[in-house]
Amino acid sequence: MQEPIEAYCHIGIVHPMAFPEVLQGEGPILDTLTQVALDPFFSAIEVTWIKDASVRGDAAQLLATAGMEVIFAAQPPLMQQNLSLSDPDPDQRRKAVDACKQLIDQAYQLSAAILVVLSGPDPGESARPQATEAFIDSLKQLCNDAQQKSGERMLAISLENFDRTVDKRCLIGPTREAAGIAEAIRNEYSNFGLTLDLSHLPLLRERADEAALAAVDHLIHVHIGNCVVGDTSHPAYGDQHPRFGVAGSAVGVPEVKRFLEALIYAGYFKRNTPTTMPVVSFEVKPAQGERSDLVIANAKRTLKHAWAQL
Repeated sequence: MQEPIEAYCHIGIVHPMAFPEVLQGEGPILDTLTQVALDPFFSAIEVTWIKDASVRGDAAQLLATAGMEVIFAAQPPLMQQNLSLSDPDPDQRRKAVDACKQLIDQAYQLSAAILVVLSGPDPGESARPQATEAFIDSLKQLCNDAQQKSGERMLAISLENFDRTVDKRCLIGPTREAAGIAEAIRNEYSNFGLTLDLSHLPLLRERADEAALAAVDHLIHVHIGNCVVGDTSHPAYGDQHPRFGVAGSAVGVPEVKRFLEALIYAGYFKRNTPTTMPVVSFEVKPAQGERSDLVIANAKRTLKHAWAQL
């Protein structure tokens, strides 16, 4: 491609993965946000819950001053609290929905455009229809809550699909099933879409072109990351988001290039999204002994090399 990738999308990074010390909603949140915000390579950032209201207010001001597009990751607090939006127990599912409604409040305070969620654990084939029905109901409640709280800008709810059989073992699951859920919800709510993560496709045994085409009618957000499949003894086995180039991993420059080609062919970069431009975010995490800034630099180089080959 002759034009830089920034002509087609905002480049972002998942802040609590790049800096896992803030994953619990505490820690050096403002210092690490500042580190990202000072880097002009990034126009978008994905944050998660910030437990301290004062820190959250400072973070909102910081990100507004930096002029960054914000996306809110609700997956960490849901997983950390063992909450499931597809829980068969109505009381437990209500707790998950209520928790997400509080996260919607945080997302609005941070001026986020998208809040990303995931389904609960896969209950097995026989119980999937009931769990899926419950999950759709939960998602509709969240879309309605986001609409009721909206002002100048309406928050979109996005479903990120995960592996079903390897690590996270989620109900959703295959990209085509995620697209079916989006179709059902979009019949009632316009503020819903899908998040597609390159690092999940090898775990789902899906090809990039097939997944992109399956999701694109509802695709509002994209992650680029790496994973390890096959070798269960590998320290980064499963959905651990290692840096690009780790020995035995599934995603490097060639795979990122093919994913970008699939997104271009499917039309993602021409879509109207809740963000001012489509977002492509790195989701990478430093391993034990690795520095966050070096892992981030690795990701930037990987994307630049892949784009240059298009």
